Amino acid sequence: MTITLRPGTTVMFTGDSITDSQRLESEDGLGFGYPLRVAGEWNFRHPDRPVTWLNTGIAGHKASDLEARWQADVLDAHPDVVSILVGVNDMGWHTIAPDGHVILAEDFAAGYDRLLAPLAEAGTELILIEPFLLPISGTVVAGHAHIDDGVRKEWRADLDPKIQVVRELARTYGAHLLAADGMFAELAAASGPEHWAADGVHPTPAGHAALAEAWLRLVA
Repeated sequence: MTITLRPGTTVMFTGDSITDSQRLESEDGLGFGYPLRVAGEWNFRHPDRPVTWLNTGIAGHKASDLEARWQADVLDAHPDVVSILVGVNDMGWHTIAPDGHVILAEDFAAGYDRLLAPLAEAGTELILIEPFLLPISGTVVAGHAHIDDGVRKEWRADLDPKIQVVRELARTYGAHLLAADGMFAELAAASGPEHWAADGVHPTPAGHAALAEAWLRLVA
């Protein structure tokens, strides 16, 4: 079943930099990524069903960072639908991080669950977007660090259990799952991963368009 967006529905996007997409620099606060594309396409298709679109993504945030601001940034807005994309910063960035901190899958699961529980209790519709990592070959630049294939394989081994956490939580809470990791794997196999995310993490305009199209298939 799809989520029905009725006139007056409030939709909240939240997460990390992929959702943030420079929202504070944008006129409507939605940024320049998939939330803006979703809102624009919905408003084009359904001028008779106005929806309030909100974005509280913040670049660099982990699930624990979302939890720290959850009440003020999400719950207090009383959204009807909440769309969450988080997890890539909970991945094995510790291989280059100065603090060497490792976020275990079980800790990620517990924190994510604490995000979802109050929303489910309030009857909020949930869309969970899998974190994803595209298989970029060779050395690329992520922030200020040069990442080789070996490190990226370590990241993949660390991220896969966290993707599974998101899938399991979606089942537990009856949430709609946007299987972004699998989607991008299929797209990358057909046309090359750089077309969708030049650094394997942050979507290109085409990658944001793919996320938006997949998101819109979950709503009616």
